[in-house]
Amino acid sequence: MAVNEGRLWQSLMDMAQIGATEKGGVCRLALTDLDREGRDLFAKWCKEAGCTISVDKMGNIFARRPGKNNDLPPVMTGSHLDSQPTGGKFDGVYGVLAGLEVVRTLNDFGIETEAPVEVAVWTNEEGSRFAPAMVASGVFAGVFDLDYGLSRADLDGKTMGEELQRIGYAGDLPVGGRPVGAYFEAHIEQGPILEAETKTIGVVTHAQGQRWYEVTLTGQEAHAGPTPMEIRHDALVGAAKMVVEVNRIGLSHKPFGRATVGLLNVTPNSRNTIPGKVFFTIDFRNPNEEALTAMDAEMRASVAKIAAEHGLTVDLVQIWHSPVVTFHDKCVGAVRNATQRLGFSSMEIVSGAGHDACYINRVAPTGMIFIPCEDGISHNEVENATASDCAAGCNVLLHAMVEAASA
Repeated sequence: MAVNEGRLWQSLMDMAQIGATEKGGVCRLALTDLDREGRDLFAKWCKEAGCTISVDKMGNIFARRPGKNNDLPPVMTGSHLDSQPTGGKFDGVYGVLAGLEVVRTLNDFGIETEAPVEVAVWTNEEGSRFAPAMVASGVFAGVFDLDYGLSRADLDGKTMGEELQRIGYAGDLPVGGRPVGAYFEAHIEQGPILEAETKTIGVVTHAQGQRWYEVTLTGQEAHAGPTPMEIRHDALVGAAKMVVEVNRIGLSHKPFGRATVGLLNVTPNSRNTIPGKVFFTIDFRNPNEEALTAMDAEMRASVAKIAAEHGLTVDLVQIWHSPVVTFHDKCVGAVRNATQRLGFSSMEIVSGAGHDACYINRVAPTGMIFIPCEDGISHNEVENATASDCAAGCNVLLHAMVEAASA
């Protein structure tokens, strides 16, 4: 029993037309009209494959293929359809459409699983438009409450709740609170390890911890010409030094530390006015929770020191902490068994990125499957994977899910 490689690839390419960019990537930000188009196409394909569709109050979509005993908790797979502003054709969407291909393949071979099979689309996994990331799967897992999730706002002040209503995906199903027999998520690695090691499948055992921060520095706006350098309270100069410190902290925690400032807003953003306020974000990651805590302490000390040197006030808020994740032995074993049975080269790997699986792991046995991506590049329009690797990962997903759904 094997998936249809050509059909999976064509589904990926068809979905990539929604929000396609000039450089070959996609821009399909969460809860935009383009996100709605992607959701509509997914729902159409799933209905054609005989699935029923339900949507919860966070806009999470569940496509269910019935089993012999529909009283059993479903074996679930999925990922997300939203992208980065300059995203690629595979991040997230591969896991969703691999799930659809599993359903189609079960139909092709006339396989009736004991438990139902579900394919999920999780809302706003990226956290690009609405922070934090993985917020809807977080509500499903009880990490956040529903009001918190619906109240997340973008930089224009539009909330997730408002945008779900606008695009027609504010469902009536309660968010979470129901059993899931097992959850598997297929994904491109988003890093260079599998490609460098010439392995087809990554058997994901852990995901590294993450901390996200929002920092607002307030100084004093003044004229760029008459104001002497030595009396300035330049918020951007302070921010620039803090960006350098964030990078230093990441480097000082090699080889696993990661530190990024990815968003920065300057006020008043005028060429001849000294910046009086700067807002920026910090993203820290490490697979060791103690090291992640040490990075936090170093950053806080550096921010305070730089702010004092430049006469700035600081508002520093940690908006998200996702601890280090250990995936479920049984699900990791199912992925490992399927990989070996199918004869693919593989290795155990730790996820450097966050995924919805990290939250679902709190409420259901969970495992992940990685496939290589070209040059390890992701969150980029040139992100690429091969059709054969996509099919390989999907075949592992198929056999792992059948094992779990037939137990």
